[in-house]
Amino acid sequence: MKPKAPASVLLATAEDTEAQFYEALQQGDIDRLMALWSDDDEIVCVHPGGLRVMGAAAIRASFEAIFANGVLPVQPARVRRLEAPGCAVHSVLERIDANTAEGNQTAWVLATNVYLKTALGWRLAAHHATAGLPHDVPEPHDGPTTLH
Repeated sequence: MKPKAPASVLLATAEDTEAQFYEALQQGDIDRLMALWSDDDEIVCVHPGGLRVMGAAAIRASFEAIFANGVLPVQPARVRRLEAPGCAVHSVLERIDANTAEGNQTAWVLATNVYLKTALGWRLAAHHATAGLPHDVPEPHDGPTTLH
């Protein structure tokens, strides 16, 4: 596992930032999570079934509310990448496993993560997630994951 990335650490790639993002979610580490976001006032987050949340303070509050119920056991299951100089868009199929009264349940979430290259390296500018459907499972092949 990669060490915690403080805000002053240069993150060399969008993939590094994404790995840190999902690790922070899994650990419920709000400070680490927020250090990955861009300093831009227009950063945006949409949680499944939720409203658009804009700005660092509002995004932090939304994740604090989520973490109040425990960590988020989310794993990126399939990532498709569209990259350009200074910007990367990742379409992610997220797998969330949770223990419920009915036993272990798996939920699929479709997320789009937008990364910008900043003076501090790659930072998250937008995270938009929506509930997936039962047929939204990883494709059975391991073809290319970068779109050009």
